Formats: sequence, C-alpha cells, structure tokens
Amino acid sequence: MPEYLIVFNDEWVPEHTMEELEHKRDTSMAVIEEMKSAGVYVYGNGALDASTALFSVEAKNGEPVFTDGPYVETKEHLGGFCVIEAPDEDAARYWAGRLTVALDWPQEVHRFPDMFPTEE
Repeated sequence: MPEYLIVFNDEWVPEHTMEELEHKRDTSMAVIEEMKSAGVYVYGNGALDASTALFSVEAKNGEPVFTDGPYVETKEHLGGFCVIEAPDEDAARYWAGRLTVALDWPQEVHRFPDMFPTEE
C-alpha cells in the first residue's frame, strides 16, 4: 500500500499561546487516534523547530562530517510530520485535510515512491 508523508513547515506556523498549542495538540491527537483506528497511521511526530536540531552531517571525501547545531540554509524547516499508509491519493487527501483543520495550519503531502516494485 502506498505511503504518504504529511508534513508542515515550521515557518508556516504563527506564534501561539500555550493554551492554543495545547488545544491544537488535543485536536490533532484525536485525528491521529482516528488514523490508528482506521489502520493507516505508520508514524509521526511534531513540535520540531530550529532549536531541536542537534547536528548536521554531510559527506566529504567519502567520510561523514558532523556540524553541531542546526544547518538550515533557508528559513523553512520541518515542524512536524506523519507517515500514513493509504490506498490512494483521495485517502491521503482526507487525512491531510483532517490534520489541516485540527491544527489550523497548512500541510504538504508527498507520496513515497515504490522503490522496489514487485511483479504480480
């Protein structure tokens, strides 16, 4: 079954009070629980921003080189994500829409390519 990444950019999220964030947590977790009950939820996490970046790594001369702290060349960076298994794009749209409404901020959806298709 295809997997879809539902993700939001931290820069899309305006400042919130703690009360607003707690409300959004509760409403989005209700959607996550529905996803689990429907059997589409794979994994997710949120509350990421530039302050949560521990290090970056890049390859130099065939060796990993680690840099402490965030390495974000643009102001855009991952804020949170969820991976679901859905039978088709319409189902992915449904769940992404539910999260968008629960959180009241935009989501972006990517379908993971089938890297190892099997012949039937």
